[in-house]
Amino acid sequence: MPTPRVISLVPSATEILCLIGAQDLLVARSHECDFPQGLAHLPALTGPATSGVDPAAIDRQVREALASGASLYHLDTDRLRALKPDLIITQDMCEVCSIDLASVRAAADSCTPPARILPLNPHSVEDVLDDILRVGEAVGRVPAARKAVVDLRARFFTAQEYVNPYSQAPTVGFLEWTDPLFCAGHWSVQLIERAGGLHPWNPTVPRPNAGDAAGPQQGERVAGKSVRMPPEVFAAMRPDFLIIAPCGVELSVAQQHARALTEQPWWGALPAVRDGRVAVVDGNQMFNRPGPRLADAFEWMVGFLNDRPDLMPRDFPWIRLPKPTLDR
Repeated sequence: MPTPRVISLVPSATEILCLIGAQDLLVARSHECDFPQGLAHLPALTGPATSGVDPAAIDRQVREALASGASLYHLDTDRLRALKPDLIITQDMCEVCSIDLASVRAAADSCTPPARILPLNPHSVEDVLDDILRVGEAVGRVPAARKAVVDLRARFFTAQEYVNPYSQAPTVGFLEWTDPLFCAGHWSVQLIERAGGLHPWNPTVPRPNAGDAAGPQQGERVAGKSVRMPPEVFAAMRPDFLIIAPCGVELSVAQQHARALTEQPWWGALPAVRDGRVAVVDGNQMFNRPGPRLADAFEWMVGFLNDRPDLMPRDFPWIRLPKPTLDR
């Protein structure tokens, strides 16, 4: 097949292209496509319509935009057309996380000739692996995509070998947003459960006709999207571990969000807080992107929940919050 000119408008797709050795096909990217290094020379065709770092203010901007039907991102359609792409990879999963599919379709149709679109819509770990194969097929790198999937599966399976299936499963709180509180959904819940934890706020359930969906069938257990959670309901579950990984937020900003949580009246009563089992993670890089680095996130998760720091990838972007000082 002729060498395609590819635009990636979603960070996970950019990471997949680089993983399978197809970064040379990229002619443009989204403003969020910042990994791996070496992409800065590519024009960024998108930009956010929201601003600020205060989680409540961002949530308000998002809700107002969605209610009015406005997009949360800007797309430079003129520059996109000038690049004459053959293929545009985008997503059809979350209009909050990246440019919406309708805007991309309109831009692709305005190209001469119209560009093909590959929308990714993963809801599970297995969907992410399938997307690697889909991207590989779309750009003519099928052997590399197959090898990448085999290697990633091996990492998931190897890490899971360190999970004791007979030990008491801890309750693991995972916050994808902090004001208001949103608990984990989709693949993050799968990672928690496969690492040996429970996520009772939004647990996985078997797909229809999947039976018990246990053991080798674990891919048939799926969770819905993230869930808004009243603080009193979240605290009532008394999480043994707490992971704070706000969506789209780098580590330094996530720490600011976490500090605000420590001032809440329910914070100090959480077992995770009292026992020093609270982690703040760069969710933007590690958990929020349904791409290859979910394997890193899972290895870290297994290490964190099972006291195996040796399993955690080197330079994984996280910090552990210290135990609170007891008043005398």
